[in-house]
Amino acid sequence: MSESAVTDSGEKDPRHETREGLGIFGRIALFVRQVISELRRVVTPTRQELVRYIWIVLGFVAVMMALVFVLDVSFGWISQKVFGG
Repeated sequence: MSESAVTDSGEKDPRHETREGLGIFGRIALFVRQVISELRRVVTPTRQELVRYIWIVLGFVAVMMALVFVLDVSFGWISQKVFGG
């Protein structure tokens, strides 16, 4: 693929531009163009998917909290038996 990559829409894709020969402001402009290009490719989840992801995260956090709680109580009990209390 050449350096002048073209997307399906026929426009130049800034992700494939080189920063050779650019000054500091040219590099900043290239960076901004590349960020905008990447943001256009982001697929946002639907409301249903977002709610499902939220429940998955909350469930995972609850399981991890329970695991840490059980380990904390267990190690506390063990250390109390070993060192007296």
